[in-house]
Amino acid sequence: MSKVVLITGGSSGIGKSIGEFLHQKGYVVYGTSRNPEKVINSVFPLVALDVRNAESVKKAVNEIIEATGRLDVVINNAGVGITGPLEEIPMEEIKNNFETNFFGPIEVMKAALPKMREQKSGLIINITSIAGYMGLPYRSVYSASKGALELITEALRMEVKSFGINITNVAPGDFATNIAAGRYHAPVISGSAYEKVYGDTLSTMNEHVDAGSNPNEMAEAIYKIIQTKKPSVHYKVGVFMQKFSIVLKRILPDTVYEKMLMNHYKL
Repeated sequence: MSKVVLITGGSSGIGKSIGEFLHQKGYVVYGTSRNPEKVINSVFPLVALDVRNAESVKKAVNEIIEATGRLDVVINNAGVGITGPLEEIPMEEIKNNFETNFFGPIEVMKAALPKMREQKSGLIINITSIAGYMGLPYRSVYSASKGALELITEALRMEVKSFGINITNVAPGDFATNIAAGRYHAPVISGSAYEKVYGDTLSTMNEHVDAGSNPNEMAEAIYKIIQTKKPSVHYKVGVFMQKFSIVLKRILPDTVYEKMLMNHYKL
């Protein structure tokens, strides 16, 4: 019996790549989009879902369960980027980022867990970020929202293990997707104390995304995790130095690591 997979944010980028790969492998894949009617040529069905709206989440999850009778894998992939000096990011944008990157995945997990408990099986994969392992300059809110998702996954994993449910984090590095286009950029304000350094850092971040890895690498990694009987707590997917930066944070003195990051971002 083919496993039923739900991927939030499945209309583009990493989510689309994962969905197409799993579809080719014979999984029953459902993606989500806030406006599925605007998406053309998707090889798997898309259901309407806005992770910021609890009723939208419940409706979408129930629709899939009613259509298939089960829910085996949930991939919390929907997320948005945000950049800027913390001092200059509007509070409503900070709250919107947490609604999408943190509270949204919680709503999806809450909607999916009852069915998984009933089945005595299930797998939830939360897509976080290597940026969630460290506070990055001008990406403070993004680092915080993804770091929060990492930690809540660790806790929930222990709470549901006895029900036969596995939960894991997958932290990608930079991948060549359209995330930069959909990211909220605090404007570079003329005359601001942050004008030059933030402007330069913003260009560097966009270059990293443009030169990022192929999203199919994430798809292959997710496929392997789904086939694993006992998934690990954390997985990292990306180029060596991005993954190694997490190791360095663990072993270097805080001030040395901070200096390394500041040199990297030319601060």
